[in-house]
Amino acid sequence: MVITWTHEQNLEMKLLITSSLLLLAGFSTLAGATDTTPTTAENTLTKNEPVYASNQDNAENIVTKNEPVYASNEDNAENTLTKNEPVYASNQDNAAQNPLQMGSMAPSESPRHRQEKTHLMKRMDRKTGKWGTTHPRYRTLEALYGFTKYRERNMAELSRWRTMYGNTLEKAVNYRKKLDDIEELIYTNEVLCKAIVANAMAFYGIEQKELDEHIRDAEKANRVADRISPSQTLKHFVRDWADEGAKERNDAFPCLLHTLSPLQANTSTSTPLKILLPGSGLGRLGTEIANLGNYAVTLNEWSMYMNTAYRYLTTLSPTSPATFHPFIDTLSHHPTTTSLLRPIAFPNTPPNTAVLLVEGDFTTAFRGQERAFDIILTHFFIDTARNLLSYFETIHALLAPGGRWINFGPLLYGTGPFVQLSLDEIVNVVEGMGFVFEDVGEECGGRTFVDGEVRWKEAEYGFDGEALTRNAYKAQVWSVRRL
Repeated sequence: MVITWTHEQNLEMKLLITSSLLLLAGFSTLAGATDTTPTTAENTLTKNEPVYASNQDNAENIVTKNEPVYASNEDNAENTLTKNEPVYASNQDNAAQNPLQMGSMAPSESPRHRQEKTHLMKRMDRKTGKWGTTHPRYRTLEALYGFTKYRERNMAELSRWRTMYGNTLEKAVNYRKKLDDIEELIYTNEVLCKAIVANAMAFYGIEQKELDEHIRDAEKANRVADRISPSQTLKHFVRDWADEGAKERNDAFPCLLHTLSPLQANTSTSTPLKILLPGSGLGRLGTEIANLGNYAVTLNEWSMYMNTAYRYLTTLSPTSPATFHPFIDTLSHHPTTTSLLRPIAFPNTPPNTAVLLVEGDFTTAFRGQERAFDIILTHFFIDTARNLLSYFETIHALLAPGGRWINFGPLLYGTGPFVQLSLDEIVNVVEGMGFVFEDVGEECGGRTFVDGEVRWKEAEYGFDGEALTRNAYKAQVWSVRRL
């Protein structure tokens, strides 16, 4: 006998199975947070809708939709009801690969990891510093609020889409099925978001009661959860850790790794070179550098959306990846519906556990560590600054004499920067601060100025390689030595 379920029955069963698995994993409150009632439709994502960028001075910078979001980051129950949906590969030798079993994978126990975790938890304490929207614990709770409300916010947008088409579309392309498919995949993505939240709560020592109170306070103040930042963060899993992001990584990584090679070759000691990557996002470049050997890699990221996603990422491996559907948040620029709905698996390589993440504002997080680093590498970072000169001054202060600052990225300034320098002005300012420009070689493209050492390479920034649009920059590349 064949049993046919309605769309509504299908969703109810998916909710039941999802909740059951969350309960089995010990997340009783998360399992209960599965209200299917969509909220009032929010404003649509229009051309000028803000997208939050990371690594700003004590505030999330706002950029428009057509600007990149600077990197300053399921469960198989969803797939049991859909024949062709990918499921998690089982790994009985390492239960930590189940994305619902948060905290099972032991973190690095190196002294610098233990020391930074101690410092991080002190900074996260409500009693440390002034409580407010820039406090790291508040920003973490805001990120968890956004991930927690992923389904609710996206279902509201989906409800708006459902009201906008007519019978002609239904007859021609079965548009309702397309929207029904998106709805099911929103539930799939929600499980990933819940896993990020659960892992973050365990890592940062946040109780469910505290998060619930934060959400209640936000809703009482009519402050809706951010819909864009969670979706953009999930897309960074594609850019950094999926096969589909290879083109964007290959636009930059070979140049940067090539630039590092002679620096390591010229060192006269076996002591690892200390390298800092501010605005590191989800950290793939840091892993690539650490995998070269003889580098002590430190990441730095302001955005708590990115940081909570990165903490979750470190619990996964390529042998048991997470799978989600990153492109269902917008209907623009898709060649086919199959492309829109396609799943993406990550990570395609294991994160290097020797890499250290230091969370917080780049200009303040490393106070007391003057001249501590041999190399600072800024990748799609410097134009995120509200105060560009404070970035330059921090780089100069943190580099040891003879240390190098390597840059790769555009000059796309965000909202409200104090200064917006052209490239020639940046060169003059940097030289005036005591840096000497050195040629990075043809691996990093042609010269931007005929008589200068700065080079440029075309670099895409768009997450979706199948999209019917391209967003690319003439990324500026330089290496300077601190005198």
